[in-house]
Amino acid sequence: MAEPGIVIIGSGFAGIGMAIKLKDAGYHDFVILEKAADLGGTWRDNTYPGCACDVPSHMYSFSFDLNPGWSRMFSPQEEIWRYMRSCVERYGLAGHFRFGQEVVGLEWDDAAREWEVAVAGGAPLRCKAVVSGIGALHIPKFPDIPGRESFAGPAFHSAEWDHSIDLTGKRVAVIGTGASAIQFVPRIAPQTAHLTLFQRTPPWIQPKPDFPITGRLKKFVERPGGARTLRNAIYWSLETRALGFTIDPRLMKVHERMALRHLEQQVPDPELRAKLTPDYTIGCKRILLSSDYYPALTRPNVTLDTSAITAITPTGVVTASGEEIEVDVIVYGTGFKVVDALNDQRIIGRDGLKIQDAWRDGIETYYGITTSGFPNLFFLLGPNTGLGHNSVVFMIESQVRYVMECLRLLSRTKARAIDVLPSHQRAFNRRLQERLDRLVWAEGGCRSWYLDEHGVNRTLWPGFTFEYWARTRKVNTGAYELIY
Repeated sequence: MAEPGIVIIGSGFAGIGMAIKLKDAGYHDFVILEKAADLGGTWRDNTYPGCACDVPSHMYSFSFDLNPGWSRMFSPQEEIWRYMRSCVERYGLAGHFRFGQEVVGLEWDDAAREWEVAVAGGAPLRCKAVVSGIGALHIPKFPDIPGRESFAGPAFHSAEWDHSIDLTGKRVAVIGTGASAIQFVPRIAPQTAHLTLFQRTPPWIQPKPDFPITGRLKKFVERPGGARTLRNAIYWSLETRALGFTIDPRLMKVHERMALRHLEQQVPDPELRAKLTPDYTIGCKRILLSSDYYPALTRPNVTLDTSAITAITPTGVVTASGEEIEVDVIVYGTGFKVVDALNDQRIIGRDGLKIQDAWRDGIETYYGITTSGFPNLFFLLGPNTGLGHNSVVFMIESQVRYVMECLRLLSRTKARAIDVLPSHQRAFNRRLQERLDRLVWAEGGCRSWYLDEHGVNRTLWPGFTFEYWARTRKVNTGAYELIY
């Protein structure tokens, strides 16, 4: 089999978006390597009850392929996955996929000026460029609790939901209260005999403006230009949420008032309400959207436990008070390894430089896309390109366009590779961290998955998305070394 010119790793929104734009530009010499047996990334893996997007669907899709057929304002997982599969079909990408191909290492060959891509259990591939679209939300994170492996009953992570376990009439422990838990807890609580929810830090929650798209709105969206008009309105309304993130945390007050009113209206019991009231600035952790989470916690068969977990035994969960709560099933809603996802990889760049050594003082890239010492390696949704306020699909499209510009630069100059200069990367990161230091994620009084072990935000973009879009429209050739 001929070697591909470009290897794309991962088949979520990032990988699919990259493939579509390569094909559009007349590049057909690429493959998409996917470790699973099907495409879809996060939206293939997460099948827990109630799994849905927390960004309105019309914004959580490609700008060049709007879907006027979304059934709801916030679409469920199956519908988003179906949309992704339909994109693959529409753009004729099926022949480019290689499933069951887990990339276990990348090594730059200085002499040949190309990448060697190691694949688990298979022959390595050689290619001119690699686009990593692995995303951040794919390695489930389990808490470090003594005795976790000793539990005798079923225990699983929400991202690897075990649908063979019937929770009807069972005593269930849910550990974690993040974005996934607030979606599945309301779905499973009515089935259980008793549900104990272990909360370390309460999230800020605003009502979810979710409703079916029917009647007049459906007709409007289906009219020419209707879906685009709705998308634009959603985009700008989401972008206003960034004011408090990017300009001044005090501007978050209006969001805080909305969240507190929502809590008061849905939780009449003052004791429970106190447990659910965060003690940090809103936006410091991800703001969650739900209109059915708080009511689920007021059910007679649900207990919210805020004491620390000290151990897990074969029969239950032990808290700091010394009490053992006996349960039949444990569900972990404890999120993902975000900052470590890139750090754990075997990537070797120029002159044998390991990515772990390049990032010894913390993960650094240039606009989240390129990193010095690793030519022709492009990250999609790389460090500091995540968002707390808008759709990451918008960020992916900006990055894909930037990668395409880099590839055009190579073909125009006849250079073999492009590598960002360390000085430009350092200057970019210095400005980035200066901005992040005075914003809510650093100043808001919480610890979140946005921060690495040194308390540095390696996850989020500190500005508006239109600012990122504008800054990545053109490649600053002065920031790069061209390798011939």
